[in-house]
Amino acid sequence: MSRLLINRRKLLAGGPLIPLAASSLAQVKPPNVAIASSNGLRACARAMEILKAGGDTLDAAIAGVNINEEDPEDNSVGYGGLPNEDGIVELDASVMHGPTRRAGAVAALRGIKTPSKVARLVMEQTDHIMLVGEGALRFAKAHGFKEEELLTEKSRLAWLVWKSSLKDSRGRSNWGPGLDAPPAPQKIGELRRIFPGVDERTLAWAWEVATHPPLGTINCLTLNSKGEMSGVTTTSGLAWKIPGRVGDSPIIGAGLFVDQDVGAAGSTGRGEENIRVAGAHTVVENMRRGMHPREAVLDALKRVSRNFNDDLQRLSAISLNFYALRRDGAYAAASLWDRSSPQAKPAQFAACTDGAASRLEPMAWLYQRR
Repeated sequence: MSRLLINRRKLLAGGPLIPLAASSLAQVKPPNVAIASSNGLRACARAMEILKAGGDTLDAAIAGVNINEEDPEDNSVGYGGLPNEDGIVELDASVMHGPTRRAGAVAALRGIKTPSKVARLVMEQTDHIMLVGEGALRFAKAHGFKEEELLTEKSRLAWLVWKSSLKDSRGRSNWGPGLDAPPAPQKIGELRRIFPGVDERTLAWAWEVATHPPLGTINCLTLNSKGEMSGVTTTSGLAWKIPGRVGDSPIIGAGLFVDQDVGAAGSTGRGEENIRVAGAHTVVENMRRGMHPREAVLDALKRVSRNFNDDLQRLSAISLNFYALRRDGAYAAASLWDRSSPQAKPAQFAACTDGAASRLEPMAWLYQRR
């Protein structure tokens, strides 16, 4: 097993590590801030435009993630998201509005590109918190949303490649050539024959996501100069999931939590492990007790680690990230691992603050791959 080290760095994101009580936070005039997962550079930039124009913090966060939800090249969110095992895209999202302390969510929503907008309508137009499945779709259509096919040809290709990768205990797949077929060539060569019109790079990507299902999501947290906060988390969930599977993204207190007096937090990655520690709520409560956002997110990750008895061998298969934005403008993000694999780039997250462009910043991490 590769050598693994616990991170001891003292580099902090978003300001000095100074404990502040909730009562002190309310007295601070903060800057405009938007932070997001690493796929949120454009989301943060768009959110900042709205914040600077005096717009509502939830409007800013939702407008930001709508860019990802409507982008067919972002296979982790909305239109073009990777589907469930039946080849159907199912979307989850949650929103929280700090000033009114309200929340809304949708789960297993099919056919609607922007579940974050539907989640806000659940918050604004009902006395419920979450709608799921067919009920969520009917609610969205009643409010004028157009039902559309969300599976792009690129995502369909990945799904078909995944189907062909399935093997039984004898190494057979009903989606592969029959027993009477000639010996199979190397996999990419076989895919090239099956999909002659697809370029090599796309085939390689399809094989990678088929054999290593990604955990795509975007979380965006916003703060304005009045100290108002909001957040949104939206996702197409775990690729090739069992139909109806719901992760942490639409669950208030897991994938997202906002407390106007303290701060906001969100998550991306392995939703099941986040749910078990109520991660976003845990992070905000840590900040309430005086932890800096960096300490708060790392503590939540330690709780996840304890659920596995700190067994690094088992934890090595898990990807999980937390994001935190405090009411005074301090922020940070942390990952369970410093990178998804030894070959991958170090973990990063997106941030945009007054007077600076949207950028990627390094995440803190609990464990390091060597």
